[in-house]
Amino acid sequence: MALVIRCCYSPVSRPNHKEVIALSYKAFANISALQKKNVVNPLKKQLLLISLAVALVGCDKPKGPVSFTPEMASFSNEFDFDPLRGSVKDFSQTLLNDKGEVTKRVTGTMSKEGCFDTLELHDLENNSGVSLVLDANYYVEAESKEKRLRLQGKCQLAEFPAAGVTWDTDDNGFVVRATGKEIEVKYRYDDEGYPLGKTTTSKDATLSVVSTPSKDKRKKLDYTSVSTLNDKPLGNVKQACEYDSHDNPVSCSLEIVDESVTPQVTHKYSIKNTIEYY
Repeated sequence: MALVIRCCYSPVSRPNHKEVIALSYKAFANISALQKKNVVNPLKKQLLLISLAVALVGCDKPKGPVSFTPEMASFSNEFDFDPLRGSVKDFSQTLLNDKGEVTKRVTGTMSKEGCFDTLELHDLENNSGVSLVLDANYYVEAESKEKRLRLQGKCQLAEFPAAGVTWDTDDNGFVVRATGKEIEVKYRYDDEGYPLGKTTTSKDATLSVVSTPSKDKRKKLDYTSVSTLNDKPLGNVKQACEYDSHDNPVSCSLEIVDESVTPQVTHKYSIKNTIEYY
């Protein structure tokens, strides 16, 4: 007679540690009952318990990293910040130069459904910025209440009327193309929703950015990227980060090499993130 315990739990129904312990006691009781009936001898009992322990450990393997949502991936692509995983409540990303001076900052708050309730973008080097607030099917400017971006679906980008730009999504809800009067942008993602770069095409120029993330799926923000203009090297970027338990970066070092000038110039930055979760 053989005792078989199969690992057939879905990610939702997989038992927690208390349930695993309860299952172990139940199995032990069943084995003891069988032993009293002389169905299982003591040696076989020990072997069965060892097999049971191994099986239960195998059933309790840790889950893989959470994929990036279409909204998070698409907004990060369009507004140039690092995408985050999981049930993010609010976050900030601050870029500092090698002198420790803040050059850019992004802050946002999100709903439990994964929509950006607010998003603020500040470019201190160029003295520019915008503060957006979700209002029905639009993002409006926080102070003037002017409608800036029209949305589609749950809360995905659809149109930037003032710039004449529209966004198209794929069947999974990711923005894969942006079109304007004289420009087209195509976006790429991997199977976890991580942005792999984009290609921007105008009348006489093609700008391509190709990003290659770390092979470690929990460290996607450790990446390198290469930029070309009409197939000529423009620059490259390398980033390495420290991560929290949600596989999101809490701090990063960023190196940007500008190959458009001679001799080439290297800029070094650091990124400080704060993230709160639901």
